[in-house]
Amino acid sequence: MKPTTVKELFQSLPSQLDPEAAEDLNAVYQFDLSGSQGGQYQLRVQNGACTVEEGTHADPDVTLSMAGEDCIKVLNGQLSGPAIVMSGRLQISGDVGLAMQLQSLFPGIG
Repeated sequence: MKPTTVKELFQSLPSQLDPEAAEDLNAVYQFDLSGSQGGQYQLRVQNGACTVEEGTHADPDVTLSMAGEDCIKVLNGQLSGPAIVMSGRLQISGDVGLAMQLQSLFPGIG
């Protein structure tokens, strides 16, 4: 079953991480989400594992800002990541390369 809320979505991510793709990665992704499904989430990928915490990280490697509804659609495969960036509905600051790695880290979503 696909997650229907941002909270459910982020809680499901640790179990969907591809440990081989994340093996040499040590990064913090900050998600700043607006709207009715809004909130702040930190996604830490370290030593082939993933943890998620609510809140804001002091020094994330990359920050993704978008509407919570768009985040759900992107991660459920209903909306293309590149398309949402081109339309200006997703802003990325920090290491854009890390943002582009998300799909390979979580191949089961999207």
